[in-house]
Amino acid sequence: MTIALIDYGIGNLRSVQKALEHVGAAVSLTEDPKVIIAAAKVVLCGVGAFGDGMKGMRERGLVDVVKEVVRVETPLLGICVGMQLLFEESEEMGRHEGLGILPGTVKRFPITELKVPHTGWNEIVPKKPSPLFEHLPPNSFAYFNHSYYCAAAPDDTLAVTDYGFDYSSIVGRGKIYGIQCHPEKSQAVGLTLLKNFVELS
Repeated sequence: MTIALIDYGIGNLRSVQKALEHVGAAVSLTEDPKVIIAAAKVVLCGVGAFGDGMKGMRERGLVDVVKEVVRVETPLLGICVGMQLLFEESEEMGRHEGLGILPGTVKRFPITELKVPHTGWNEIVPKKPSPLFEHLPPNSFAYFNHSYYCAAAPDDTLAVTDYGFDYSSIVGRGKIYGIQCHPEKSQAVGLTLLKNFVELS
């Protein structure tokens, strides 16, 4: 059972690949549409700017490929910027259209006494049951590093994290999932999240 890790030219994907392999996945790091569509599961991750991410997706012809993955109900996991790309648009450095798979906008954290980017360990507080939370202690800590958050629909919010307010840090709808933290840097918690995705039936 192969997991396609989409290479769209942004971010260090090798660390996520190694983390997935560590929990038992056979991973194909690829931009080949045929490989992605044929995969048992698909992961979309990345770091950096939302606009650059969408540019890389468009240049490689991957926008429609990911939408086809969703249409045929192949499990899909977005990580960090990959989660943000699942939404309709982002306000990062102007307005950028996203994949539009989930409703909502990616917004910058407001100016407060809290530092932006939100960097470091913080709690994941589950709001709904999800197979991603199997064997995960309640209110586990994960590692975050981001200046923008997903203003997701309540129905799609699986877990929240408090950074001056509760924002959607894990989302899900059907077989679509997104996690804002960096699982590859979140030690046992991150590996558990990835393992639960890998083992989805």
